[in-house]
Amino acid sequence: MKAFIIANIAKPAVKTALDQWLPDLKRQCEVVGVETDELYDLQKVSADVILVFGGDGTLLTAARRMGGKPIPMMGVNFGRLGFLASFQPDEFLEKFNHFLDGKLRTTNRMMLETSVVPAGRKCNPLDRDAVNAGRSFVATALNDAVITAGPPFHMIELQISADVETAISYFGDGAIVATPSGSTAYNVSAGGPIVNPDVEALCITPICPHSLSFRPVVVSSHSTVLIVATRVNEGTTLFCDGQASTKLSAGDQIVISRSSHDAILIENPQAREWRSLAEKLHWAATPNYNSHNEVGHPG
Repeated sequence: MKAFIIANIAKPAVKTALDQWLPDLKRQCEVVGVETDELYDLQKVSADVILVFGGDGTLLTAARRMGGKPIPMMGVNFGRLGFLASFQPDEFLEKFNHFLDGKLRTTNRMMLETSVVPAGRKCNPLDRDAVNAGRSFVATALNDAVITAGPPFHMIELQISADVETAISYFGDGAIVATPSGSTAYNVSAGGPIVNPDVEALCITPICPHSLSFRPVVVSSHSTVLIVATRVNEGTTLFCDGQASTKLSAGDQIVISRSSHDAILIENPQAREWRSLAEKLHWAATPNYNSHNEVGHPG
């Protein structure tokens, strides 16, 4: 078994853990590389597993940089939530042994490919070759593609359609197109739906729409979403996983579709979907009625 390690040593606890774990890991498998500075070309890495020490952000970066390389990733969470990096440091060595013994399952997580075709260029979003030929920007994302209004923070106008259906136009602070993996990130904070990672779907969620009737919508993962930036601010920006980004101009056409490759994650059997929602996001938590300082408390 060959393992490649990505360690985000900007988090102080990661360096300590890496130094502690390396001797054991080298006895269990062949460690073919340790990256601490994002300088490796991950598309050229030859390994059976990639160990990601950091958090969800570190794993998102790794998934994008791999460019479709079909190597499973095992994320160890040194951050806050850990939806994607689902293994905790105190259980990592034990769970890695389980992986070596073939006891942990892997799942394919769909990714997005987002292209920007500049204003004035004809764009048939369903013709991928034409989109590829005309685009000025492209990035993949495991979680989401987000258009934000940016400074000076006036409302922007977007036209949104899926599979060349009639476009709807709305004013607001932007829009989110999220995968099921990303549905619990910015999407859920903006009022979008939580989608199980096994569901083949995309979430389209408006950010603060200037309309009470514009609600999030879930479409097939085979759909192609076209967003035209009709009216923008000077700072209006497209972000992919909050990392790769480009400024948008009026008339730019943003084409978002399922990527031709998935990310492969090693799943923690203890981090099931509903349990994670309850523990990490306090989903369906009972209100706390114990405080005597609440307004209206009887007596």
